[in-house]
Amino acid sequence: MKAPVQVPTDGRSARATRTRAAIVEALLTLLDEGHLQPTATRIAQRAGISQRLIYHHFGDLEALYRAAAERQAERMAAMVQHIPSELPFEERLARFVLERSRVLESMTPVRRASLLQEPFSPALRRARAAFNQRSEQRIVAVFGHELDRLDHEQRATTLAALAAAGGWACWDALRSTGRTIEQARAVMLLTYTRLLAG
Repeated sequence: MKAPVQVPTDGRSARATRTRAAIVEALLTLLDEGHLQPTATRIAQRAGISQRLIYHHFGDLEALYRAAAERQAERMAAMVQHIPSELPFEERLARFVLERSRVLESMTPVRRASLLQEPFSPALRRARAAFNQRSEQRIVAVFGHELDRLDHEQRATTLAALAAAGGWACWDALRSTGRTIEQARAVMLLTYTRLLAG
């Protein structure tokens, strides 16, 4: 059997990888800081490169948005910890709400910026749909025992309600009207308890 072909790596490809990563991190950092529509000039300045390198490495801003969405998904995934399904409901719920609130609060600056670009960006719309799908899968993984007690229609309706109550739009509605993180968590905790504990 033939040995697998080894693709040589050199300094140039390593530099290109680092530059691409720096551009993506620069964009996400600017968004985290509240710059909702950072220009290519500002992204380049933050990354410490010339503006032309953005288009050299990504071609257009849509490709950059796609790469940034992938990196953002990695950042959010790193915040998710295993919650054993055999734990009591109250403990699973407390862990889930704490984790979920941290994810939602962390993603808020990037999400607000994404809202401005989504109508024009298929990559960002796909990223939002993928995040929502992962969120529903997470709910099922943590609260499968409770959901499995319901009939098909009730389960679907309850899952949709849980996804909405644990979604960014609900979180932002609570936070942008002056509620603290702790108060917003309490709302999520109460909503999930009412939807699942009965």
